[in-house]
Amino acid sequence: MKRRTFITSAIGAIAGAAGCVHSWQQPLHTGAALAFGTTISISVANADDELAQRAIAEALQAALAVDRLMSIYHPASQVYQLNRDGVLHKPDARLIEVLAKATHLSDISGGAFDVTTQPLWRLYTEAARAGGLPSDEDRRRAQALVDWRQLAFDADHIRFRRPGMALTLNGLAQGYAADQALAALQAHGVRHALLDTGEFTARGQKPGRQPWVLGVRDPRDPGALVTTLSAQGCSVATSGDYECSFTPDYRHHHIFDPASGDSPTELASVTVVAPTALEADGLSTAFMVMGWERAKALAAQLRAVDLMVVDKQGRSRRTAGFPGHA
Repeated sequence: MKRRTFITSAIGAIAGAAGCVHSWQQPLHTGAALAFGTTISISVANADDELAQRAIAEALQAALAVDRLMSIYHPASQVYQLNRDGVLHKPDARLIEVLAKATHLSDISGGAFDVTTQPLWRLYTEAARAGGLPSDEDRRRAQALVDWRQLAFDADHIRFRRPGMALTLNGLAQGYAADQALAALQAHGVRHALLDTGEFTARGQKPGRQPWVLGVRDPRDPGALVTTLSAQGCSVATSGDYECSFTPDYRHHHIFDPASGDSPTELASVTVVAPTALEADGLSTAFMVMGWERAKALAAQLRAVDLMVVDKQGRSRRTAGFPGHA
């Protein structure tokens, strides 16, 4: 369901399962796979061709494993099984890790981030298929099933405390996949890489000792950029009302404010820079709900977190540490 919100202007489009091109006489190795309903890709600058290709293959497998584990659509995934049965026994340790991080994000954001918004997604999706929006009564009924504090989990089981609840990790899984893939690359000694799982992680430099450069798209013009940024030693994620909108005016979309049961109204997009892709992924969703002032205040309390927002009127604002590109 999620997104392709950046243009990787540093390397261009990547196609095929694997390849190698040379830039400034330094090898850039690439690999790609299908996951999260899109194409994920990894680019590595490394002098050892065999090592680079092996590292890319293992990194892609690590990302694919996250998709298989956390998809809300695949019957074999543990999240699918939890939503179907209301309880999951012997959960994978990676799922517990992500839920623990989700709980922390919910806590620090005052509930703006909530992995139990899936009932609202289902409701709005079904209404859109019927050509409209849900009634206020149906919305309130779905909203009553949204509460991250009613999700219980430990190493032995995960369960919902209320019947009818459901989980989505679409605001974390792609970021976590990038982090897992990065760990696989680093286990092979890879120092220079750009990973794209829908969220971006950059380490080191691209060939020619140049920074990895990303472009942030305009939320109202898919062919235009709001800005470009140099991504060095960080992860970057964008959430936007255009990613999946239920109405042409972008008023109702896939991001939900748990407090209202509807979409937040202030911002069109939020781009977050953070130390990990999971943080960037989750915070971009939370900040969309929180709005500029609250998001800016929370980012100031977090290590190495910065953001840029574009509001519904097309105005952009950014925190002082948000990276630019000369």
